[in-house]
Amino acid sequence: MNSERVNAVVSPLGSLDVLSQLEVGELRDTSEGGLYETFRQCSLAVLNTGSPVDNAKLVLEEYEDFAIRVIQQDRGIKIEVRNAPPEAFVDGEMIRGIREHLFSVLRDTVYVYNEIDNNPKFDLSSSSGITNAIFHILRNARVLHTQIEPNLVVCWGGHAIGRAEYDYTKEVGYHLGLRGLHVCTGCGPGAMKGPMKGAAVGHAKQRMNPGRYIGISEPGIIAAESPNPIVNELVILPDIEKRLEAFVRTGHGMVAFPGGAGTAEEILYLLGILLHPANRGLPFPFVFTGPLGSADYFAQINRLIGTTLGPQAQDLYRIIIDDPVAVAREMARGMEAVRAFRRQRSDAYYFNWLMRIDPAFQMPFEPTHENMAALNLRADQDRHELAANLRRAFSGIVAGNVKAAGVRAVERYGPFQIKGDPQIMGPLDELLRAFVEQGRMKLSGGHYEPCYRLVA
Repeated sequence: MNSERVNAVVSPLGSLDVLSQLEVGELRDTSEGGLYETFRQCSLAVLNTGSPVDNAKLVLEEYEDFAIRVIQQDRGIKIEVRNAPPEAFVDGEMIRGIREHLFSVLRDTVYVYNEIDNNPKFDLSSSSGITNAIFHILRNARVLHTQIEPNLVVCWGGHAIGRAEYDYTKEVGYHLGLRGLHVCTGCGPGAMKGPMKGAAVGHAKQRMNPGRYIGISEPGIIAAESPNPIVNELVILPDIEKRLEAFVRTGHGMVAFPGGAGTAEEILYLLGILLHPANRGLPFPFVFTGPLGSADYFAQINRLIGTTLGPQAQDLYRIIIDDPVAVAREMARGMEAVRAFRRQRSDAYYFNWLMRIDPAFQMPFEPTHENMAALNLRADQDRHELAANLRRAFSGIVAGNVKAAGVRAVERYGPFQIKGDPQIMGPLDELLRAFVEQGRMKLSGGHYEPCYRLVA
């Protein structure tokens, strides 16, 4: 396989063509951790677009000889790659969209390292400081557009979905595109790719050029969910919590398609925020949808939410089965409500400053065995706090399934233990068993060995 790897030198496209000598030096520092390793892993993920492997550890092991280097020249910079995946090239030339994504990775890793992590101006121990950092990362990536009314729909859903569910996501995206709505996803395959593909056709029919297909990822997940080729605005946030906050700060409405643990994490994140008393009355259209065959899936999700978070949480979303037009119309109506609300309160259309997000949803959660076992999954707490802890439980399962560090931890120490009250563990166990039976935990299929064990 090594003979099939590609060596190449490419010039900037789309983002960042100038670096300081200090930044170049930091990118050349191949010591463990640091800026270089983050840049290398994210770059490999971008070059590996289209791979059927959804395990970051396996990707990194398969391409352990992959290397990347920034070359500083009089007229700017270039990037040299060695032993890169051949799928990123056509007749020896790197595909243009992949080249754009590669320099987006460089832009975001350098900016976060120099301007956020090592800048005392950003207090990442405070809620406002974290939100401010996210705003600056998105602004630096030129994702925040002024003078545009609310029109961005965030689409969540699994990378391991069947053909019928994938085709349905395209149909929903098509009807969103016909109504002038743009799409933001986690940037990977499956339910993250389908809505963009459908919206692109809808935009073409309406002569909307260019359409916006925003992909938001983070270093821990991008190798398992490489950016799909339709993404034309890629942003890499530092961790999953900042990634999730970027979704809800920039998006004007959410659509959740069928998925697995990652989709459940996203749903619980948004519900927990909307359940906070400070956000009562804040319009945020939220729809669960899928084809007819996914009705039972959403019934199970709805049952878990009702049992753990109560009917108040269930009132925050609509379930629409097998009706893409109804989903698009619901989103279009929701955009009007969002526009009127923000205009009345003089809040920006491009970034939701008014939304209250507690530190429980912002502080990075490290899914170690100790932290997973210590999660507070008891019923005697506020609903938004329970949602935050349930979100962390699913975040740990995602890490154990596909993130390199989580996979290694489970291999070494065994499954994570998740403890809680029986009335919470019961529906949680039912939902997770359904995910396994329906093949929603892994893209590659085959036997799935759970990375978790539930203890009531």
